Amino acid sequence: MPYSFGRFMTLEQIRELVAADFEAVDRVIKRRLHSQVALVDQVATYIIYAGGKRLRPLLVLLAARACGHGGEQHVDAAAIIEFIHTATLLHDDVVDGSSLRRGRKTANEVFGNPASVLVGDFLYSRSFQMMVTLNRMPIMEIIADATNAISEGEVLQLMNAHDPNTTEARYIDVIQRKTARLFQAGAQIGAVLSDAPPHIEESLARYGRHIGTAFQLVDDALDYQADEASLGKHLGDDLAEGKPTLPLIYAMQHGSETQREMIRHAIENGGLGQLDEITRAVASLGGLAYTARLAQSEADQALAALAPLPETVFKEGLSELAKFAVARKH
Repeated sequence: MPYSFGRFMTLEQIRELVAADFEAVDRVIKRRLHSQVALVDQVATYIIYAGGKRLRPLLVLLAARACGHGGEQHVDAAAIIEFIHTATLLHDDVVDGSSLRRGRKTANEVFGNPASVLVGDFLYSRSFQMMVTLNRMPIMEIIADATNAISEGEVLQLMNAHDPNTTEARYIDVIQRKTARLFQAGAQIGAVLSDAPPHIEESLARYGRHIGTAFQLVDDALDYQADEASLGKHLGDDLAEGKPTLPLIYAMQHGSETQREMIRHAIENGGLGQLDEITRAVASLGGLAYTARLAQSEADQALAALAPLPETVFKEGLSELAKFAVARKH
């Protein structure tokens, strides 16, 4: 049976559960961002403080506290996860040629592609410097494996670009590597830092994987239905870049010959010439509803994975985060 979501906590209310930890993460980020090279400081600060939700570090903090962690290493771990995520954003925007993220110009639009790529490399390397100071080999292994999977996911997404024959299985494989894997790593690290038993560590890893998958599914659906101002990026960006996301894949499978050819042409050639027609087709053919159902299923599985954890406000925060992942509008 799916979970009944009932009352929702806002993201701000969830953050309040670990408010002191969250403030400590901000202090660590500011301190560890510093570089003697001025351009590194400028680009890294620009993207880090561009208004992101900070879901991944929040996940680390909640997971660690839910497992009874009483130290401070979870703060550094949360900052590490945020640095890795930010590095992927810098690289993604260059690869995708994006000009808008979170309602502002992308770093590559402001500073240029070379600076964005190189500062992304700086953030990756800084995160590994910080990992060494944690002196926890299992955490290094988790994050090393995660960053490698993310890179593979990026390459697979590049291979799928402009390919209208991309299957749902290939699409899911990409988002589980590219997005879900870092959520999984963050939740798992929270358990490792707390010396939680293996079954709790595995449960939190599954939770992270499912919530990360749900988050990306919703993100891809929002590209065809959100308000552009609140979304913080251009609507139809995925279509313009020739990315065959699930709403498009489903619509192609269930549309008329004319609709299939229209979507196929858009994926192969990119651009937004028929965005309005494709958006209507994706909605009317059930592409958005199907993607939402799949996201809901992933959220249900994330919630189920939390069952072995003791009942605490931090477990409740993890539950509410799963609900937020599918209920959000931007």
